[in-house]
This record gives sequence, structure tokens and C-alpha cells, in this order.
Amino acid sequence: MTYQPESTKICVLGLGYIGLPTASVLATKGYQVCGVDVHSHVVETINRGEIHIEEPDLDIVVRSAVGSGRLCASNTVQEADIYMICVPTPTNVDHSPDLSYVEEASRTLRQVVKKGDLIILESTSPPKTTREIVAKLAIPEGLTVGGDVFVAHCPERVLPGRILLEVVQNDRVVGGVTPNCAQKAKEFYETFVSGNVYATNDLAAEVTKLVENSFRDVNIAFANELSILAERWGIDAWEVIELANRHPRVNILTPGPGVGGHCISVDPWFLVHSEPDHTPLIRTAREVNDSKPDYIVRRVEALAKQFNRPKIGCLGLTYKPDVDDLRCSPSLEIVRKLVANDIGDILVCDPLITEEQFSDLPLFSLERLLEESQILVLLTDHKPFYNIPKNILQEKVIVDSRGIWR
Repeated sequence: MTYQPESTKICVLGLGYIGLPTASVLATKGYQVCGVDVHSHVVETINRGEIHIEEPDLDIVVRSAVGSGRLCASNTVQEADIYMICVPTPTNVDHSPDLSYVEEASRTLRQVVKKGDLIILESTSPPKTTREIVAKLAIPEGLTVGGDVFVAHCPERVLPGRILLEVVQNDRVVGGVTPNCAQKAKEFYETFVSGNVYATNDLAAEVTKLVENSFRDVNIAFANELSILAERWGIDAWEVIELANRHPRVNILTPGPGVGGHCISVDPWFLVHSEPDHTPLIRTAREVNDSKPDYIVRRVEALAKQFNRPKIGCLGLTYKPDVDDLRCSPSLEIVRKLVANDIGDILVCDPLITEEQFSDLPLFSLERLLEESQILVLLTDHKPFYNIPKNILQEKVIVDSRGIWR
């Protein structure tokens, strides 16, 4: 079958950072889309044409899609021709994958899936999740995978702040449990993706996404370790990296306070958990990046000793600049550890975060934080922090984890 938007119904399970933008884009392409979420407030918000997450222009697209009647939200799965699973895949305390959301979504689909349907797992997942969980739990008895129902994995590849663009423009990798499944999924993505769509098997698609983020994690770990060495030697890590990157075959990423977000800080553990005896490099990189927040805390503690209970201004809570995403944020982790260690009065400023999102401490304006703090700790490089006058910075003790005030 060729997928025609005007005659194809899509059900998207999970209306978070990936599911809602994906559902809204598909609706603007002419598909009839029902988004499903277990949280009633999410469903109610979307059905009012509003959004519960921050993403540039998403409010406009959702309002238009709901207003056109092509997008709605529900707490229950609706019968469709294509089902897209976009639920969370977090890790447990021991870094093992928590696939309970994928399992529950798959079991729910079993109630409505019929012959000819296409099921796509977009959630980033450990190897073999598509074939061993989705294909086994979502397919009703009597139907075959690749003959009656088509199951594939197509990992999201988007950057927060650019999701609406990249969900359409980026190249996509679709992996089918069978070649027929891969072809069906490829045909569907080609109806709305302007980038290239590459077909493979489900395991290769799963591992491709994990490898992309693991490579970046290893590279960042190298930069983070280098930044510690550079400080010990009294040289500028960012200058060294800039100079080294002038070599035509060197591309070192930049150091920071750690690694956050729901991708790079999580995905490498899926590979480690799958093959613990054969992933020492990936594990070590994760441990290096996970230890960087403690290193920053120790630096601040050492500097605080020159004061009698200093006021320490922490700039930034989110895991990356100019987004409101706190998931796995090393900046947030550092602030909380500084509070717990009680080495001074902690003042926090993040122009993108509200007190509803962060209730640990009062949030300060940038002006007030600069006025009252003796120590400044730059954790997230939001645009406003670049513009702090040099004369103010010269009056403070500085810990710049991002290298923006060099």
C-alpha cells in the first residue's frame, strides 16, 4: 500500500518532547492523528490547542493542527493504520534500561492492531527491543510480523530547539523486523521527511542511534578529562582544543560541567548493559562525564574557603543553553550538591526556568545575583550570560565550566 495522508489514520503513543512535535507535523501534512498520553492534563492542554512543553513554534503548529480537526489527544488508544510509540526509555539507578513504558504501550496496541497495520518504535531503545518486546507484545495472536502486521524501529534524531525543522529535514534510519517491514516504514517516512530515508533491519537501526550518541559521549569525556588536566597545568583547555582542531583530522568537542539530556547521558548505558564485558571504553566515558559535576563542586568548595560563608551565584540549571529542559542536567545536579554541602548561600538564576519547574530555592534575576554574589559559577551558557560586563566579572571569583568568559 502507498500511504496517502488524507486516507491514513495515525496514533502516536506518548506526547512528550518527541511525540507531540511528531504528531503535530504529521497533522499539518494532512494525516488524521490521535495522540495518546496517560496524563490527563497533557490531553486536556493539547485539545485546547495549547502545549505543555517548550519548543520554538510548537504552540503555533499545535494550535493550527487542532483547529483544523486533524489532531486530537486522548487517554486511550484509538484504532489507526499506523501506530508510533514515542514513550520514555529511561535507565534505572543501576543504569539498566527501564522498558516498562515500551512494554505497556505494546500491550495496549495488542487490543487494536489489525491486519495491514504498521507499528513504529521511535523511542531510543536497547538492542533487540523492537523484535523482542514490540513485535511480541503488540501483535494479536494469529497475525504474523512482516506478512500481516509490519513492525519497525525509526529512532528520532532531533535537537531540542530545532525539533520541528529536524523531524522533517534530517535523514532517517528505518529498521524493519523483516525486509517487508522496513520497506513499509520507509514508504511512510518518505511522505513527510525531506531528508534521505535509509532502510535496514531493526537491530542495526537501534544500534545506529546508540552509536551516534555514544561516540559523542566518548568525545566529550575526552574533552572533560582534558579540561581537568589543563587546569592542573595552568593552561586554557578551550584554547588547546581550538588549536588541536586546526588539524584536518581532529575534531574535539568542548568540555562542560558534565553531560545531560535524555540522549547522550542515557543511550551509551544501553550498549554497556547489552554487552558489559565488551564495552570498557563506553563505560569509562560515561563514568568520566558522570564524575564531572563532583569535580565542579570540589572546585567551588575550595574557592569558598577564602570567604566566611560566601554567596555563590549559580548561572543556569538546564542541561544545554537556551532550552528549558532539566532532564539529567549536570547543572541542576551541581546546584543541588552545593546546597546539600552547605558551603555558603546558593543563589540561582536561569531565565528559562520557572519556580514551578525548580522549587528547591528561590530564583534570582541576573542583576540581583550579580550584585549579591562573591563567587560566580557558570553552569549553562544561556545567551544572556555572555553579555555580563567584564568589570563585574573581574570583581568576582569565577568558575566557568563552559569557557564563555575566557
